[in-house]
Amino acid sequence: MFFRTLSGRFLLLTLVFVLLAEVLVLAPSIARFREEYLLTRLERAQIASLALLASDGTIGDKLAEELLLTAGVFNVVLRRDAIRELVLASPVPGPISATYDLRAPPTVELLRDGLAAMFTEDGTVIRVIGDPVQEAGLLLEVTMATEPLRDSLWAYALRILWLSLLISMATAMLLFLAVQRLIVSPIRRVIDSMAAYAKAPEDARRIIAPDSRVTELREAEEALQHMQEDLTQALRQKERLAQLGGAVARISHDLRNILSTATLVADRIENSKDPAVIRAAPKLLNSLSRAVNLCESTLAFGKAEDPPPKLSQFALRTLVEDMVEGEQIAGRNAAHPVEFLVDVPPTLMLRADPEQLFRVLSNLVRNARQAIEATGAAGSIEICARDGDEGSVIRVIDTGPGLPKRARDNLFAAFQGGARKGGTGLGLVIAAELVRGHGGTLDLVRTGDEGTEFGIWLPHGG
Repeated sequence: MFFRTLSGRFLLLTLVFVLLAEVLVLAPSIARFREEYLLTRLERAQIASLALLASDGTIGDKLAEELLLTAGVFNVVLRRDAIRELVLASPVPGPISATYDLRAPPTVELLRDGLAAMFTEDGTVIRVIGDPVQEAGLLLEVTMATEPLRDSLWAYALRILWLSLLISMATAMLLFLAVQRLIVSPIRRVIDSMAAYAKAPEDARRIIAPDSRVTELREAEEALQHMQEDLTQALRQKERLAQLGGAVARISHDLRNILSTATLVADRIENSKDPAVIRAAPKLLNSLSRAVNLCESTLAFGKAEDPPPKLSQFALRTLVEDMVEGEQIAGRNAAHPVEFLVDVPPTLMLRADPEQLFRVLSNLVRNARQAIEATGAAGSIEICARDGDEGSVIRVIDTGPGLPKRARDNLFAAFQGGARKGGTGLGLVIAAELVRGHGGTLDLVRTGDEGTEFGIWLPHGG
């Protein structure tokens, strides 16, 4: 529908506002027209009275009747030097219903009387007082019928309304054409550019080239251009990453099978009685285990197959103790085994997916343990938890060396946020996704030379 478009609504509003303005102007125009109409009758009556006075009153009844007919009044009363004299007279068809004094009347009265004159009844007679030609020193009173005034006012009002309608239509059409050229056409161009770009966002030729002369539209076109350029670049990068991810997934799959075979062989080597082999076997097994975990994490991230959490009620302390026991075993061969501190109330119950939460905590604690072991110094990791009004908070605090700047800047970015050499950063990305799946958040609270602290917030009810 035309009036649902921007151009149609603008055209309609222009017509309405112009007509409204003309209607507001119509009332003063009608008041002014009525005043001039009555003053004209007074001037004619004054001329008739002066003609009568100049002839010493020797005019006939027929001429007097013609003078009154020309003036459009029933009688004329002349006031001069405080003397009131009936100069010309004819039969009055009815009583006088109102008297109007045109000597400097208030504007409000003019507006009110002008509108009221349009709705007078037939046979109404009014008296008008005024001094149209003040130099004559005369004050006139005339009586007259309201029908001619009423008919003239309606004819004048209709002319004004028709003229207003023509002016409003011409104005609206000119504004419509101007808006079409200056606003609607550039907006349509932006819309067409967006539609064309949506069909092939990788095609740089479809990016809009700003050329509008209107400041706001130019800014909109420039913003759209920047957005399209960024999106095209992002799509290209994602396409390359997808291709790279496919290649990495295939490599990881094959490498995992190779490493599994190597792990089996290494398990047999561990039974050797050679002291050198005995010392080297655990390191070899740890390296193979880390390589297998890396391959599995890469494959899991690429598939994005983590199911939604299966919520159940469980004691958090039991889960934390199981996770800590596994990390203690993994780090038993370190020069300075890491000390683990658990500060979780035995009564603290969570409604969450225990397997997924175990993966999250295990990832945070493993990263902290490996960072501390890499320094060759002693250290500790504390896992504490508290229940709040809206959810539960779990904190993992270590005394390690802190995260390097590059890791902090890309902490939750895949393949960019690794904190240790050879790491991919997938662990934290997956952990953050698992926590978000519970409606919670995983944040880095602090990091520095004194250690690192991560905070997990989980809402009540999972």
